[in-house]
Amino acid sequence: MNATKPVSLNLNVRGMGPSATLAINERCRELRRQGHSIYNMGLGQSPFPVPDSVVEALRLAAPEKDYLPVKGLRELRGAVAEFHHQHDHIEAHPDGVIIGPGSKELMFLVQVAYYGEIIVTSPCWVSYMPQARIIGRKLSRIYTTYEQGWKVTAEQLLRSFEIVQDDLRPRLLVLNYPSNPTGLTYSVDELKEIAEVARRFQTIILSDEIYAELHHTGGHTSIARFYPEGTIVSSGLSKWCGAGGWRLGTFCFPPNLYWLLDALAAVASETYTSVCAPIQYAAVRAFRGGVDIERYLWHARRILAALGRQCAQILRQAGVQVHTPVGAFYLFLDFSPLREQLAQRGLASGPALCNRLLDEVNVAILPGGAFARSRTDLTARLAYVDFDGARALAASENVPVHDDLPADFTRQWCERVIRGVERLAEWLGTDGTDS
Repeated sequence: MNATKPVSLNLNVRGMGPSATLAINERCRELRRQGHSIYNMGLGQSPFPVPDSVVEALRLAAPEKDYLPVKGLRELRGAVAEFHHQHDHIEAHPDGVIIGPGSKELMFLVQVAYYGEIIVTSPCWVSYMPQARIIGRKLSRIYTTYEQGWKVTAEQLLRSFEIVQDDLRPRLLVLNYPSNPTGLTYSVDELKEIAEVARRFQTIILSDEIYAELHHTGGHTSIARFYPEGTIVSSGLSKWCGAGGWRLGTFCFPPNLYWLLDALAAVASETYTSVCAPIQYAAVRAFRGGVDIERYLWHARRILAALGRQCAQILRQAGVQVHTPVGAFYLFLDFSPLREQLAQRGLASGPALCNRLLDEVNVAILPGGAFARSRTDLTARLAYVDFDGARALAASENVPVHDDLPADFTRQWCERVIRGVERLAEWLGTDGTDS
């Protein structure tokens, strides 16, 4: 009897594996269950707890059980619009806001609803390119370098547009800053120049500003200030509010892109229907902010800035090229100055390097190939979040706000991160024969 072999109907997802960040986190969990002491710097999850006032708001909203509007609770959409108006100094209206089950889902659905080419910069967040491939969108990648701070320039963008005969074909440029995976951001002048090119070529910008509130000095600037008519601003609760598992993201559209918002909402109505009701009610409290949340953010920024500086310094002393981060909680490591040394240990690619680090020193980081670099690229992302954020926040509260954190603060309260980075640096300084 001949059995019928199942046939995959979606050729776009053949050969794809799970998200690299989620996969490394699962692997670390399994290794820890087996008794290994793992320094997990693979998954970019906020180490800080959800602010108490937001947790209390969720507790009070627990009885809310009704389906909410597809675009989101009106009260929440208003709070998000006011949030962007106050924090980013942009015109925003509740009618231009949509609430989704994480900004990741909204990014996927906007590509379903939009018919144009998707442009990303390299390195970039792990899911931008896989999402475009799943949907079958035309995808372009613009490479950046360590020397340019891993940031796309207006000149690069202009060149990439000018080589195409149909200058005004539909395009959507994805920008992310402060950046995952680099921890770096754009200056006001750089944003103005990119906005000018985007306007000239009528390119929509999807500005992923999920880490805006974790700019280490609180000095984030949205490109929507300079290109309001063509920018969609993406935010959510996962990073600045420590609520990744709550799965709530937001998109804010300008009026002349409401057609795209409506198309996205139509797709949402046929997929996730609406976001969890209690989470939406609690999110109103988060986006309205207050003294407690501002204080929470101030201490989180101070801790992340100090920890990022120290980690970068340790790794630079070991020969790694790495910029000091200015936002979020990432370092993008360039091991190319050590290429010859690593080659002598049989390591010629980012994946090989990261696998060896996990096997030999229990340090988990992700190769640059997961962030749209080439497989042979000797780069990797390190997320310096493997510490108890609640304890670190409490300790920071005891240090006067006008003072720098003590020199030993990160070693005392973020010890696993410092020790993991030191183990990586020590390993780089050996020839591998004692591993």
